[in-house]
Amino acid sequence: MTNFETFSQLHRQADPFLLANAWDAHSAVLFEASGYKATGTSSQALATALGYTDGEQLPFSLLLQSVKKMAASVGIPFTTDLEGGYSRSIEGITENISKLYDAGVAGINLEDTVPGIARSLQPADVFEKIIAGVANYTSRNNVKIFLNIRTDAFLLGMPNAVTETLERIKRYELAGADGIFTPCITLSNDIKQVVQETRLPVNVMCMPGLPGFDELQALGVKRISMGPFFFNKVYENIRTLSDAIAGKKDFSAIL
Repeated sequence: MTNFETFSQLHRQADPFLLANAWDAHSAVLFEASGYKATGTSSQALATALGYTDGEQLPFSLLLQSVKKMAASVGIPFTTDLEGGYSRSIEGITENISKLYDAGVAGINLEDTVPGIARSLQPADVFEKIIAGVANYTSRNNVKIFLNIRTDAFLLGMPNAVTETLERIKRYELAGADGIFTPCITLSNDIKQVVQETRLPVNVMCMPGLPGFDELQALGVKRISMGPFFFNKVYENIRTLSDAIAGKKDFSAIL
């Protein structure tokens, strides 16, 4: 079974699977050693680790280089957060997807917001055409890659986030998405409505107030992501340890 087939199957099992969001080869290897079934990048974690801000500020060449090394370092499926596609055209997005596929990824996240000074939500009909173009390209060129389509109404804190999300996910499903990702959704009833509105597997992300894994399973969620939270906690601990070394004037904090 290929990594793509394994990754696709993870989205169809009864229990939701936990995606470990790594930021370098070593973190990916450690997640695999801990028994995670799949790993992948968090765009924010990877960008921050390499000295950039999130929102496609990390050059695609560095993204590709990092992803290639990370995917080659593990035997489990590896997926990549491609943000808005690093292009505003279908041709540019599919070219980037092709490069990531050649680098060994089994899936990508593609989001319906455009990064900038203020993140903006693309019109649903415009992004629907992008998904259709990408799905058509991958099908015609036998590019076996899981298209996890992210919709950002909850991330943007829109007052009509539920209605906007429900409208969009039906469009995205028909356009050729393989999965739906709704970051920043936390309320059980909202999650239930999203799951019931689509036949596609639904992905949620670590957030304060997110229900526990057992409840998410009961709600029908199929994939749970860490986002940047694991990375942030690791580096928060680095700050704590470094302060302890400087304050105590010895290395007892790390020995």
